[in-house]
Amino acid sequence: MTAETHTPLLNEDDLREIARWAAACAGRALPLFEAKAQDDSRPRAALFAIGSFAQGGKRTSALRKLAWAAGQSAREVGDPAASAAARAAMAAAGSAYTHPIATPHQVNHILGPAAYAAQAATLAADDPADVLDAEIRWAISQASPKVRQIIQRMPARAPSKGQFHALLYRLDTGLRT
Repeated sequence: MTAETHTPLLNEDDLREIARWAAACAGRALPLFEAKAQDDSRPRAALFAIGSFAQGGKRTSALRKLAWAAGQSAREVGDPAASAAARAAMAAAGSAYTHPIATPHQVNHILGPAAYAAQAATLAADDPADVLDAEIRWAISQASPKVRQIIQRMPARAPSKGQFHALLYRLDTGLRT
């Protein structure tokens, strides 16, 4: 491996750009969670916190704790669409902690909020195929040129098995065009 392989690819401005996109994607799915768990504010709190980070706030341990709390909501809600929506909020809040190294795993962290949000919408839909395509197109259309540049600096995802991984792959390839 060369020294270039270990050169950090992400700075704080990049993380804020990713966070903005992540929050927008996850926010789109939040009503699906709140419809099933009106009294659980953990995913909304995680989205509020990542929105604050995206606007210049500090990356604190409280943000990480809010991400974990949204993940706990996903495990407790008992509805697949609501669970995916809470995972979107968890992944969005966690996007501030994406490591500045070029690995497929880090690409998953960047794409995760959009993928979970699309999954949530699909699970809640009467016509899942049409909804999935629309959600992927929406997420890609909301990515700023800088988010696309960040994705392009990272290694491309390879096709892999499983619905969720196929969704990550579609987002990745769509953001590279």
